[in-house]
Amino acid sequence: MREHPDREALVLELHARPYEHLLPPERASHLAVLTGVDGADGDRAHVAALCTKFGAPTPPDGATFFRADLGPFRLRWERHTEFSTYTFHRREVFEHPFLHPVFDLVPKDWLDALPGHVVSAVHVAIECHETPELTPEELARLFSGHTFMGCDIAGGAGTAWSDFRLHDDRFSRILVRDRSMTRRQAGRHVQRLLEIDTYRLMALLAQDTAREAAPQLFGADRRLADIATRTAADPDGGSAADLLKELSALAAEIEDVAAATSHRFGAARAYHALVKERLGNLRPVRIEGLQTFSEFMSRHLTPAMRRATTVAERIENLSGRATRSATLLRARVEVALQEQNRDLLRSMNQRVRLQLRLQETVEGLSVVAISYYLAGLVRYALKAGKTQGLTLDVDVGTSLAIPVIAGLAWLGLRRMRRRLMKNDGPSA
Repeated sequence: MREHPDREALVLELHARPYEHLLPPERASHLAVLTGVDGADGDRAHVAALCTKFGAPTPPDGATFFRADLGPFRLRWERHTEFSTYTFHRREVFEHPFLHPVFDLVPKDWLDALPGHVVSAVHVAIECHETPELTPEELARLFSGHTFMGCDIAGGAGTAWSDFRLHDDRFSRILVRDRSMTRRQAGRHVQRLLEIDTYRLMALLAQDTAREAAPQLFGADRRLADIATRTAADPDGGSAADLLKELSALAAEIEDVAAATSHRFGAARAYHALVKERLGNLRPVRIEGLQTFSEFMSRHLTPAMRRATTVAERIENLSGRATRSATLLRARVEVALQEQNRDLLRSMNQRVRLQLRLQETVEGLSVVAISYYLAGLVRYALKAGKTQGLTLDVDVGTSLAIPVIAGLAWLGLRRMRRRLMKNDGPSA
């Protein structure tokens, strides 16, 4: 069999980013850093610098996923379209889930040189099922008294709590209690919880974009309405050309806004879809008295996404309205030009008719002039003949020759005009 040259790469792609196998008690610190679509090489080089510090192998060229055991902690790095995630794992017994996190073991100078801007920072702790279960009051103290939400995950094999807030160390907190999860289940569900926090914040980046675009869209909407009003107030289309120029400039501005926002809004829709997918993959079970993660996201994230969607739809609507208005104005300009061309052709026809009449008049005068000169020549010829013995009277001969001369001159000029018109016909 002949295999596709990319078959092996396609198969490996489905297994390119395996979940971690986590055995409680386990803690992790997670960073999501926005570096843009061109930041992959810089992020990879920074990971290599950390590995070099600990004498570990570095990621290969072009890698978008890498993990290594650096001794004090395990590193998991993933490169996404416009951001990178760094997760630092450590298996250890702890008394306080979020005191002295794994993040404290990461070299400070390396963190200070981290390229990009941190979007998400989370501490995660996984408790063993043997440890005493925390009371609601103890959970509230872990989350600094904030309202927290939680649910059973993996169909009841574990429980997760979070308040999705920033604490004094600028990190969010997620606490997971293992009840009967396998190591793979623990790894999968912790990864999903981290992705939920990351993707929700990446989706919310569209809020600033929508907020910045709103005033421009409001101004464009008013200008578009003003142009429509002025168009209706000018039934003769006298200013249609000026309005078309103004409308074309406005349409270009709207397209600039669309180009500047389309990537962010499209990414927000994709991230929001991933959040909803990851929430479903948790297989959550409600805990009496607590809001679930899905309910929290539905209440707070979904409205923000709707606002971004509304702005995106408004941009599309304005672009469509501007296009339709421009089409109507172009039609008016074309009609006005056709009317001008019609009037021009009409005036040209009138001038042609006048020229034809003048030409006919000139032809008549030309016949008279030619006849006069030819009659003079005939008269001279008769005089010369008379000296040679011609008996015909000069005046009588000249009178008889004049009708013949005039007729021949008229026929000659007519024939010449027909020939010229025939020659000019095809080129016209």
